[in-house]
Amino acid sequence: MEDLPIIQKTYDFIAWYAPILSRLPKTHKFTLGDRMLNRLYHILEGLITARYAKQKITILESLNTELDILRYQTRLLLDLHLIPIYRYEYAGKFINDIGTDLGGWLKQQKQR
Repeated sequence: MEDLPIIQKTYDFIAWYAPILSRLPKTHKFTLGDRMLNRLYHILEGLITARYAKQKITILESLNTELDILRYQTRLLLDLHLIPIYRYEYAGKFINDIGTDLGGWLKQQKQR
């Protein structure tokens, strides 16, 4: 069985972002960094769970909120000068792509 594109994008995003978050200074690594990494894992787990769930809408709406929180946390990394602008832009593109796919999946489920 093939992965849904949103699951693969989220997996790829974690593979790219995890090393960056693990290199944050100690003052942020064990707070903001850990929260972000746990949120990413939670989003991936939620997407996989939603794939097999009969009632997907509640799960997907919750993940949409989680993704928005991640968006703000990423912006906070930039504002605190913890990541350069090019990494912020790349992360933002990933988050937006995942968000677009998630929004499409939600819309499709609501039309059923």
